[in-house]
Amino acid sequence: MAEADEPEVDIEALQQQLASFSVEQFLISAASTIASLAYAKLEREDLPQAKKAIDALAALAPLLEGDLAADLGVVLTKLQVAYAEAASA
Repeated sequence: MAEADEPEVDIEALQQQLASFSVEQFLISAASTIASLAYAKLEREDLPQAKKAIDALAALAPLLEGDLAADLGVVLTKLQVAYAEAASA
């Protein structure tokens, strides 16, 4: 039984909302978040986590198109260079 303070979730409405999302926009959002996470991990010198984030970003890159894909390519290259410099230090 649900607690009185918990709102009831409309699963059908959530499914409809999810179906309305553009996969491209979701991938762009995910890539942006992963890039930010990679930079944060590099700043904290958490190289294993930074590498995982960079690898995830590299896996998403071929799925994107247009100017944002080009921008992501630049970000990815900068992250890879920063990682290589941090790993060799």
